[in-house]
Amino acid sequence: MRKKAFSIVFVPHSKAGSKSFAVSKRALKATAIISGICCVLLIGFLVDYFTMSHTRANYKKLIKETRAQTQTLKQYETTVDQLKRKVENFDSYAKKLNVMAGLKADGIKEVGIGDGNPMDAGILPQNLTPPKFSVDSIKSVNQKAEDLQKNLSTLVIFFENQKARLASTPTIAPTIGWLVSYFGPRIDPFTDKPTYHYGLDIATNEGNAIAAPADGIVVQLKNDRMSGRSILISHGMGITTSYFHLSKFMVREGQRVKRGDVIGLVGRTGKALGPHLHYEVHIDGVPVNPLRYILDE
Repeated sequence: MRKKAFSIVFVPHSKAGSKSFAVSKRALKATAIISGICCVLLIGFLVDYFTMSHTRANYKKLIKETRAQTQTLKQYETTVDQLKRKVENFDSYAKKLNVMAGLKADGIKEVGIGDGNPMDAGILPQNLTPPKFSVDSIKSVNQKAEDLQKNLSTLVIFFENQKARLASTPTIAPTIGWLVSYFGPRIDPFTDKPTYHYGLDIATNEGNAIAAPADGIVVQLKNDRMSGRSILISHGMGITTSYFHLSKFMVREGQRVKRGDVIGLVGRTGKALGPHLHYEVHIDGVPVNPLRYILDE
């Protein structure tokens, strides 16, 4: 029995004879199947190729957007960090005002940048750094600012009713210079033995002006071997200030002075290794750390 076959005839335009080819039905069917499979594979490849191209384009777009967002977050981080420092500076300032006012400020917890759950670094390219702060950090800074605002509002009301005390409180540094010795225990520079320093030593140029840190009355001008030329000012409210090692007096006993008035010049009289001002603050006769009251440091 003859196999079923198809004949393919090629008729040229020239005078040459036609040619024919016999193709079995089985071969034609196999060719059709193979062609179909190839078409399916080709279509699959094209779909996959265009899908991957679209995915790569989206990925590049996302990376670009992520970089921009990361940069924005870094700017926010810098802004929050600056705000945090400003709030801390105001907090320190408010604490000094509370000391001056004799008020007890509520404790405000420190705000840390870096808490919370930042975005997963594993999904970011290696050259992109996740932000170091969270929404909780911003909320904490905001809460601290609100607490500080309440405290300052209380202080404003207090000081409006305590103008006389504020005028009598030594709130400015008496001279410009460098703190070389603080209030508290230290080693005596002359004996090398432990001692207690009841004031601040401010090293500066000889002849620099010394200003009254608050309103008051000059109650004593003295010159002795240890303190050299010294001034004692009473500011009222039990507050007095002392100034040692002056080169020159610029006031007289009994004179009233205002905050900022020049009362003398820096020197090295008395027991002094070099030109400097020894400055003390006493409350009801008890020496206290002058830095607790200086607001313009």
